[in-house]
Amino acid sequence: MSNSLFSIFNTKLGYECSIELEGMEFHAFHGCLPQEREEGNTFIVDFYAEACLDTAMQSDSLGDTVDYGEVYDVIAEQMKTPSNLLENLAARIVQAIEKRFDSLEFIRIRVSKKNPPVRGKCAWSRVTVTSGSRINEL
Repeated sequence: MSNSLFSIFNTKLGYECSIELEGMEFHAFHGCLPQEREEGNTFIVDFYAEACLDTAMQSDSLGDTVDYGEVYDVIAEQMKTPSNLLENLAARIVQAIEKRFDSLEFIRIRVSKKNPPVRGKCAWSRVTVTSGSRINEL
């Protein structure tokens, strides 16, 4: 191994790193109306997070990163508990992810409800909740 390559792997890499899961689809029972609670609806959840992943970039080990399979499982578990409001659901997801993954510096969750019950045609209603050090920069 050359000296320059060796020094790269022995210092903080300093890359900006993000992990994303986009388009997670669930049939769930969120909403205020009886029909929403009885029949359910299609929901899409998008996850974005930032973290220092220097160790994982060097080690190539799943144990050194945020396992997005586990992120999916946390989100899927929260989707099972009905909420009246998307705001509540998105906040619960953020809180559950923060509890499970303390290495995340910034989290953004977007929850979309297909064909929300409004007095006209509407493809999606969406709520986005963010948490972390970048929240004031957005």
